[in-house]
Amino acid sequence: MQLVVDVGNTETVVGLVTLDRTMAAHWRVSSVVPRTADELSALMRTFLELDGFDPDGIRAGVVGSVVPASTTLWQETLGRLLVGPVVVVGPSSPLPIRLDVEEPLTVGADRIVNTLAACELYGRDTIAVDLGTATTFDCISADGVFLGGVIAPGLPAGLEWLSGKTAKLPRVQFIPPARVIGRRTETCIQSGVFWQAVDGIDGMVRRIRDEWEKPDAHVVVTGGFAGELGPHLATADRIEPHLTLFGLALAGERLVPDGE
Repeated sequence: MQLVVDVGNTETVVGLVTLDRTMAAHWRVSSVVPRTADELSALMRTFLELDGFDPDGIRAGVVGSVVPASTTLWQETLGRLLVGPVVVVGPSSPLPIRLDVEEPLTVGADRIVNTLAACELYGRDTIAVDLGTATTFDCISADGVFLGGVIAPGLPAGLEWLSGKTAKLPRVQFIPPARVIGRRTETCIQSGVFWQAVDGIDGMVRRIRDEWEKPDAHVVVTGGFAGELGPHLATADRIEPHLTLFGLALAGERLVPDGE
């Protein structure tokens, strides 16, 4: 098994991936709460033990991070927790993909491993829509070339902007609305944020397909909001909330020497 860590701006998702590429367990922790390596390693040990896993049985740790300040922290945390090696995935990692963009060294680890996962799992031209703090669209060729994409504000941004920049609009919980036309201020906001996101994602996918000239590009939806938004997207072909974690595990298979 591998313990893989996807460090995002708001949340960090940790997964335990088996040799047959199944997700044995996964946990979410805040990325914005300050913690030391001692605290994180104790927290992760508790998660593992509560779910019946022995850290000594984990072959390796893999970290992919878009928060530079947290990368070393998680590398140290896994180093204290695991017997096996710990690797960090980045643009210079020797992986069987290619970053065909103007500034390849600025590509985030999440987009790198999404490219690897899409290539290996689907083997076709793919648009990976990652719904997190930001909403990203990754254009990935069938042979594993990351061609660029789109970065847009995520769902939390819309909710926070409305409550933070207006005098009378309240902060509301993100819940898929039962109908479009709201009858209270809260349901109006929920409807506006939700359906604007759905239609915006579908519209962006159509624009990408047209410009890329790939009308049949496979669309996989992933990330923290995939479960809520994915079923409502007309352009979604597959919902895989843990695409990034599987990509990290696939990277670990290549970056950790055999026998370690």
